[in-house]
Amino acid sequence: MIGGGPAGLASALYAARAGLDVTVWDKRAGIVDKACGEGLMPGAVTALADIGVAPAGEDLVGIRYLAGRHAVEAPFRDGPGRGVRRTALHAAMRSAAEASGISLEQRCAQQVRPEPDGVVVDEQRFRYVVAADGLHSPVRRRLGLDGRPSPRRRYGLRRHYRLAPQTSYVAVHWAESVEAYVTPVAGDVVGVALLTSARGSFDNHLTRFPSLRARLGDATPLGDVLGAGPLRQRARSRVAGRVLLVGDAGGYVDALTGEGVAMAVAQARAAVAAVADHDPMRYEHDWRTITRRYRLLTASLLGATRWHPIRRALVPTAERLPGVFAAAVNSLARPA
Repeated sequence: MIGGGPAGLASALYAARAGLDVTVWDKRAGIVDKACGEGLMPGAVTALADIGVAPAGEDLVGIRYLAGRHAVEAPFRDGPGRGVRRTALHAAMRSAAEASGISLEQRCAQQVRPEPDGVVVDEQRFRYVVAADGLHSPVRRRLGLDGRPSPRRRYGLRRHYRLAPQTSYVAVHWAESVEAYVTPVAGDVVGVALLTSARGSFDNHLTRFPSLRARLGDATPLGDVLGAGPLRQRARSRVAGRVLLVGDAGGYVDALTGEGVAMAVAQARAAVAAVADHDPMRYEHDWRTITRRYRLLTASLLGATRWHPIRRALVPTAERLPGVFAAAVNSLARPA
């Protein structure tokens, strides 16, 4: 495995379960923090439990959308989600990998060369390689699998605050060019993640949410603002010989619907099954099946809300049609 984040570690855990000899290479040592919303949908909680991972965090009972005086909420129907610090998730997955006897090495893959009967990585030969090396995957680029860049770029920013959660819902605040996701991740900590296509600092974007700023008040920020993006990444294929791209490395639409971890675990399961059956090309078909709902719903919502009139009407319309909103949320909350 190249990449020791959630997608790479999930792949390694499934591979170990299948009786395969597994080594994980990652250029960074130890527990790594990254910019993400940190809200696991119920489907992600179930998927992680399947590989023996249950990170500590705060139960999430649903999603609430807010815009000005308008608000609508949808409880999860099939059990809670979980607000989890990225570091807590990574630590739990690394612990599970170590307990399974998986070798974790701090090592950067410089060259990846598919061959008919294997893959050569920095002059070492492997039967198969799963590359889960993130949004801007060097392996994807080196294999010539990068797709056409998106003309519209979105970025994510995240900061934690020392503040008791006000609710067990993920609160999504909508403004003209930015959304703010407020997620309880501990009894006295909330994460605030911003997704935006506009330039500006975290604090500048936060001025678009007066009620959220008032709520944060004098709460102490914890750590630095972390950023990620551009979020939209395309891959021409997920398979090159015996190299399989998993997680964000295989292509990503947006964090708007919060399905990243669930998608990564489902892809890991499918990639390892294809490897175990010596049928790597099957993974491309399985990837499309697994991600179809996510790609359709996320791209549709993202595309529609680029138009300012639709964006302004989104929360008021959902407020008038709570059943439709609840159905959409719970469709996304299901296991992949």
